[in-house]
Amino acid sequence: MVNQLVVAFGGEPIFFLGDGTWFRITLILSDVWKEFGFGTIVFLASLSGINPALYEAAEVDGANRFKQTLHITIPALMPITIVLMTLSIGNILNAGFDQVFNLYNPLVYDKGDIIDTFVYRLGILNGKMSFATAVGLFKSVVATILIVISYRMAYKLANYRVF
Repeated sequence: MVNQLVVAFGGEPIFFLGDGTWFRITLILSDVWKEFGFGTIVFLASLSGINPALYEAAEVDGANRFKQTLHITIPALMPITIVLMTLSIGNILNAGFDQVFNLYNPLVYDKGDIIDTFVYRLGILNGKMSFATAVGLFKSVVATILIVISYRMAYKLANYRVF
């Protein structure tokens, strides 16, 4: 559909899944589109849990919408923001194996390869199980370190503990 619009405006069709630069952009935009709904639902649920009496009291005290947002909404959303940030940091190295695996091809291996697809090609397709296992283990160790750092930062910056 995008290529039909490009051609309608006089441009050349774009090979989104075959050009490395366009592949990255396509992958990022489709991932944002895929994950946007989950974040929206979580934040809307968190917003509905804010006591309306807080807004009424702030309005009586003379706070405008910006001040209400700054002093009520943002602090109330901080715990869920920290939880989602921690989950995102822990999941940053996964990068959506299923999405990348279904979209990429040999034309974009150099720009579209992630650790998981590299491990898949190395272990399953090339039969180098021991090296693929070592790479996967290293990825898990780095992810664990990132999660621990994010938990520590959440505790220090927002005094928030998960347990």
